[in-house]
Amino acid sequence: MPIRRSHASQAEIVSALEDDIIFGVLRPLERVTEEDVMQRFGATRHTARQALFTLEQIGVVERKPNRGILVRDFSIEEVENIYEVREVLQKRAAERFPLPAPKSLTAKLRSIQSRFVQAAQANATRDVYYLNKEFHDKLFGACGNPVLAQAIERYAWFIHAIRSRVFADPEQLNRSQREHDAMIVALEQGDRESLVRICVEHLAPPKEAYIEANKWRLTRED
Repeated sequence: MPIRRSHASQAEIVSALEDDIIFGVLRPLERVTEEDVMQRFGATRHTARQALFTLEQIGVVERKPNRGILVRDFSIEEVENIYEVREVLQKRAAERFPLPAPKSLTAKLRSIQSRFVQAAQANATRDVYYLNKEFHDKLFGACGNPVLAQAIERYAWFIHAIRSRVFADPEQLNRSQREHDAMIVALEQGDRESLVRICVEHLAPPKEAYIEANKWRLTRED
């Protein structure tokens, strides 16, 4: 359990709890109470309540009758549905990029990718996760439609605990690095077909790994 913070702000509490969910400190269906948050962060009840409400709005926790606030769990059907939407969004974004991409964009992506690789080599899982997010936010932020870019970012955060598991698997992490490089090359060469294909295929490993690892739990009867 992380060290208690004295009088943490709402934003600090949300960020810390998000980290806990992403990296498995808080597990699916684990209960999170206002009292726990108040004690851990030295927060007022109002601040704790607002932080949990924010997490509920994001979609990473949910309120269950007679059970309180729980870390959100996803059924196989929900995971499949979310990833179907993500495929549609990322495909559409890839179809909109001006190609060949501006050198300023590809240079920034290469810089992020370099740090991503360094973090992977150092087994710095948290840095890998957030650099991956930075890469994708920068990439899809350049699609020319800010609403589309925001939708991609929202659905990525929606299931961030699912995606984070890939970064603990060296084989999947290497694949992610290769696909990032391939995206940059496709942007530089103006290869729309390859770019669209990679942006869609890039989504599959986290979904498949999560479903396989949790099949016993996701198919249980409530």
